[in-house]
Amino acid sequence: MALHKLLVDDFYDDTYKLIAIHCRLEDYRLAYLLNQNLGLNLERKSEDLDFEYLKSSYSIFEWNNEAQYVTWNLISNVCKKEEDSLYSTGLFQTNEKVLKTFNLVPEYKKVDYFIKISDEIQNVNEKLILNKLQNIPQIITSYTVEPSQIKSKDHLIF
Repeated sequence: MALHKLLVDDFYDDTYKLIAIHCRLEDYRLAYLLNQNLGLNLERKSEDLDFEYLKSSYSIFEWNNEAQYVTWNLISNVCKKEEDSLYSTGLFQTNEKVLKTFNLVPEYKKVDYFIKISDEIQNVNEKLILNKLQNIPQIITSYTVEPSQIKSKDHLIF
């Protein structure tokens, strides 16, 4: 009897493009600027991306362009959360607030946002998008990221 082996990794294919954005704007302002300059219609999703039992959450905006079979996502890479820090000095315990920073993609800690472009027929021009992003004065810099090089690429599947 022949033994058949099914490799699940063969079915996973990176069919999306990823653009990193360095920008100090709030997420809704950046989404507005992208809508204006790229001709998008990004809208905030009703639920954020939550990881590690609500340890961190990341805002996500989405637009599904059904005419061109393209889904655009703007994802925050930074989550800042204020937590209580308990430590004791001598006889007394003090309660102090500590600001902790979490990243969706830890390999790119300095990136503020990612644009994920899922296109089925590969008709999105990345160079044109990057040129338009560079013309937005509030964006410091933007560049493409190869999804296959990211160790935590599972965080970008939603």
